[in-house]
Amino acid sequence: MMPQKKIKYESKIEALPSQKIIINVNQMDKGDYELNIVHQNKLIKKTTFKKK
Repeated sequence: MMPQKKIKYESKIEALPSQKIIINVNQMDKGDYELNIVHQNKLIKKTTFKKK
């Protein structure tokens, strides 16, 4: 079996209206995901999760 090709999605937000970011995982496909939070090109938090 061939390894699955990783798809990279990137979003840039100019200004946040509040201190809260919501990710709706119901709209995502099943699989493993990695979330990287970056500030000024420095990684603040890296977490992974699995959608079943």
